[in-house]
Amino acid sequence: MDFAITHTWDSLAVHHDPVTLKLTAGDGGLAMEVQAPFFNDPPAPAGAPGEPFPGLWDYEVVEAFFLNSTTEQYLEVEVCPHGQHLLLLLSGKRNAWKQGLNLAYEASIYGDKWKGKALLPWSYFPPGVDKMNSYAIHGSGNGRTYEALYPILSEEIKERQGPDFHRLEYFQDFSIKDIMGPNWMQPESELWKEC
Repeated sequence: MDFAITHTWDSLAVHHDPVTLKLTAGDGGLAMEVQAPFFNDPPAPAGAPGEPFPGLWDYEVVEAFFLNSTTEQYLEVEVCPHGQHLLLLLSGKRNAWKQGLNLAYEASIYGDKWKGKALLPWSYFPPGVDKMNSYAIHGSGNGRTYEALYPILSEEIKERQGPDFHRLEYFQDFSIKDIMGPNWMQPESELWKEC
């Protein structure tokens, strides 16, 4: 299943090749591939590639959120071109109860583009995922740019409102069965039983 981020968080068209996200069946989870322009702004985080990095959202990053809209439990996945990642499990808006999980993730930069590949284990997904959204962030200071797969409609933006990626009401319908097949059953997650 392929997605392209073609708008900013507030519904303006982006002026570069869109960030793309491809979700496919993986061995023991959902494979996620990101292809994006490489802005190199801000510079790389100080953490080691392949390791979780707290606060990764302050860097050049692509994010994917997978939500159960009834329970408001969701998985937030953040990956960057330099190889660091951050996964958060949330129960309720912005209420992270677990973060810094391990992830099989590799990234490579080639010229003015980058590609990242991750395998998201089924145990990280809350039961009953039915919505998703994805975001891309880059730039520094006043040049910081926030892009969204499913942006806020421009007529719904209030004065002085800024980007908020936890606006769950803007997430759109998503079914893992569309990727895995109609008979697929999500494996039970011991991790989510801790919530």
